[in-house]
Amino acid sequence: MTLLTTKKRSNWIAPLLLLLTGAGAWSYWQEKKVGEGMTAAAVKYLATLDEKQRKTSQLDYADTKQRVGWHFIPKDHRKGLQIRHMNEEQRAAAKALAQSCLSQVGYEKARKIMQLESLLDALEENSRFARDPLRYYFTVFGDPKPGSRWGLSIEGHHLSLNFVVDKNEVISSTPTFYATNPATVMDAYPGDHGVKKGTRVLDKEERLAFELVNSLTAEQRKVAIIADKAPREIRGAGSMQPPQDKAVGLRIGDMTEAQQQLAQQLGAAYLENMPESVRQKRVAALEGAGPEEIRFAWAGATKPGVGHYYRFQGPTLLVEFVNTQPDAAGNPANHVHAVWRDMRGDFALPVKP
Repeated sequence: MTLLTTKKRSNWIAPLLLLLTGAGAWSYWQEKKVGEGMTAAAVKYLATLDEKQRKTSQLDYADTKQRVGWHFIPKDHRKGLQIRHMNEEQRAAAKALAQSCLSQVGYEKARKIMQLESLLDALEENSRFARDPLRYYFTVFGDPKPGSRWGLSIEGHHLSLNFVVDKNEVISSTPTFYATNPATVMDAYPGDHGVKKGTRVLDKEERLAFELVNSLTAEQRKVAIIADKAPREIRGAGSMQPPQDKAVGLRIGDMTEAQQQLAQQLGAAYLENMPESVRQKRVAALEGAGPEEIRFAWAGATKPGVGHYYRFQGPTLLVEFVNTQPDAAGNPANHVHAVWRDMRGDFALPVKP
């Protein structure tokens, strides 16, 4: 078994940067000047709103309760302005704002997650909550100016994106939450929902994880598999900060080189949602904290169709993935929740000791 030494540390992290080179290539300002682009897009978005809409969509940055109040469950009411309540000009500006803070890959995942709401509407009968691809909310916290600190929330069912920009630099991009129901669209369901059979929005996040766990030796499994049954949900859903429990599972440093490559590819599936400069900042944090100390833990089945869960946890990151719930058509374990959090503190708020 290959053990990572201090000398080999960069050999683990460098391929991750190579994997991400060019991922979701946007225009120059989106890739190289993300914070500046976000600020400009936020200003343009707010300028399209009338006074009443602006009071709904722009809140005080100091309103910490609202700013850190996030969740992905369906809700009757959320902070911010709903897309359905925007006119075409405002929707175009909101779209540009979303594109400014995500890579092309990340934006397409978000768009498809919204589109899946149309399929849920067709499949679910007498649902308590409205399933609507326009039921997503935009909130700007503070006054987006080049020299100011401000925040952004884009949220709705199965999607929660949270950013803080300070002096045109993105200083926080977590929690980043994506989810899909169905995880895999099993059939060509009738209806005008635009979702095709075989659609799998979070494909790599699940497929590569199965490859990794099934590559482990019997001895490695004893360390990596922490429970026979998967938990129903990720930990700390909706909490201001990620759970601070001690990391468990198999160290990246105790994986073979082939397994480390799979771990890199799996990590890249999450990192690729962000623009290049944000990805690089996340990777630099991993490198600085010692990537070989990140632990991979698994719970539940090691094959599709039965509940399963995994997480990566290190000094600077927590990635959690769970698939235990049936989809809207009743197919078992076909409903994914996945999140990236910053163990040092989400929302640009340090974790209290």
